[in-house]
Amino acid sequence: MRFNKLIYTTVFLLTAGTLTIQAQDKKTTEKKATEKKATEKKAAEKKTAEKKPVEKKVADKNPEDKQVTEEIEVVRPYKPVLAEAVKLRRSPDLNDVKTYKARFNYSLTDRKLELNSDIDKLYAQEVAAERQSEIINNYVKGGFGSASTVLGEAYINMGRSEDLQAGGFFKHFSQSGKLNGQKFNQQQLSVFGRSIGEKAIFSGRINYERKGLYFYGYDETKPDRNPNPAKQSFNFIEGEAEVVNKHSEDADALSYAAKVNGYIWGDQFSARENSVVINGYLNKRISSFNFGLAASGEFGNTKDVLTNVSNNLLRLNPYIRLQASGIKITAGINFVQEFGTVSKSRIFPAVTADFTIIPDYLQIFGEIKGDVNRNSLKELSDENPFLNSNISIKNSIEKLSFSAGIKGTGGPGFGYKARVYRKEITDMPLFVNNYDDFSKFDVIYDFGNMKLLGLEGEISVQVSDQLKWTGKINVEDYKPASETQSWFKPQLRISSNLLYNVTDKIGFNAAVVIQDASNAKIYTQAPASPYLIPNTAIEQVVNVKGFVDLGIGATYKINNRFSAFANANNLLNKKYSRYLYYQAIGVNVFGGVTYSF
Repeated sequence: MRFNKLIYTTVFLLTAGTLTIQAQDKKTTEKKATEKKATEKKAAEKKTAEKKPVEKKVADKNPEDKQVTEEIEVVRPYKPVLAEAVKLRRSPDLNDVKTYKARFNYSLTDRKLELNSDIDKLYAQEVAAERQSEIINNYVKGGFGSASTVLGEAYINMGRSEDLQAGGFFKHFSQSGKLNGQKFNQQQLSVFGRSIGEKAIFSGRINYERKGLYFYGYDETKPDRNPNPAKQSFNFIEGEAEVVNKHSEDADALSYAAKVNGYIWGDQFSARENSVVINGYLNKRISSFNFGLAASGEFGNTKDVLTNVSNNLLRLNPYIRLQASGIKITAGINFVQEFGTVSKSRIFPAVTADFTIIPDYLQIFGEIKGDVNRNSLKELSDENPFLNSNISIKNSIEKLSFSAGIKGTGGPGFGYKARVYRKEITDMPLFVNNYDDFSKFDVIYDFGNMKLLGLEGEISVQVSDQLKWTGKINVEDYKPASETQSWFKPQLRISSNLLYNVTDKIGFNAAVVIQDASNAKIYTQAPASPYLIPNTAIEQVVNVKGFVDLGIGATYKINNRFSAFANANNLLNKKYSRYLYYQAIGVNVFGGVTYSF
């Protein structure tokens, strides 16, 4: 053990001595030898270098004794000489390229270390804004064809904004047939606007309409009876403004609406008519009940050479409505005050009920009501444009009307509605040919209570976006009050429309109208003026045959901007008449192009 310690101590002292000699200051001496003795000195210096100064540690045999250290200082000249074999005999590499080291500038962010063990809220990453698709909601359409058909149509809308909408519409359509004066034309111009505010929705429109035609009545038994058909035209200007409260999620919120409508109408002769209609309602919901009031005022005046009628109505309809799960019942009264040329007050019931038997599939509904129907030259001329001058105007009283039926859906794309109704109408207006001029029609009123029993049915089937069919049927049975027949009132009317898109570019459509025969009255002698009650001794009943009018159409989409269309009407080429002596234009075909932008 002691021997090992001695070895370790000796090695330690040698190492320490070597470090001490290296730390000493080197003292230089003068050269004492000549160049001839350089070799001898080198050898002597080499031997001297091998003998390095050391620090000796002498340890006693007892390990607890103190150690004695002796320092030896060796002073000698030192001149290093590089041996010949170490010298380099080659030229330096001048193509050495230093490696480029880029300098980086960076800074450390002083961020506070948060020690929070709570779960952080997960924020959804915002989706990049979707590129808005191009809206093509304006179009211009033009076409022409047989029967001198000319069609021009345009629609313009301001654009994408949902809060503010404004636009305009224009249409021109004209045709002419083979009969003398069998021609007509129609122009329509409409400007509209709509604004959605925070609490209410405002809308308004201005319409202008013109109709031009001839009294081309043709009597097949007497072809020369109307050699020079008179010309007629109607001008109609209408303005309307409406405000409706915006939908609120509050079930007990107060809802309201108000609308003002006014128009001026006139024909080519002396007939003039103006009207202003104001409608409004208030509704307040409390629990399952709604309490409301609907009111309207109609103010109108009709003038001609021999007539001047002031026809005004005031309606008040207070009601209470129960609306619960599957049940909706409204009960109220309809108070109507006539004033002007005729002044009279009337009160009618106003009750409606709707019961849901199978949600979305079957509903049962019913209605009992009464009202005063305000007749006007505008409505009568829309139904029959071949009116005579100095038409008598009076209101019709719908004393009691009852209707009930079912409606609902039979699955996706299938809807239906069927109802039966009964009406009792006093002074229902009817058209009869004028005795002096058979090509013009007078308006008479069926004095007394006319009773009407009817059945109405509607079906809508949409198999897909490519195929859709709708159909409607009306069956009516008239029991006139004083007249022998309800003139020009057919008992059966059927209409149907079919739309089929073969591809995204090609589409077809078809429409059919079927009407049963009706009856007309002609006079063999001049009737009493003013007309009061019918005189069967001077009347003759003429049958107006029923008809079937079939039309088809096709469209072809050339691209997103252009498309072509073609229509064919009255394909069966039936010379039918809706009104006595007025034949419809035969088969006619026209087509054109539509440009969308």
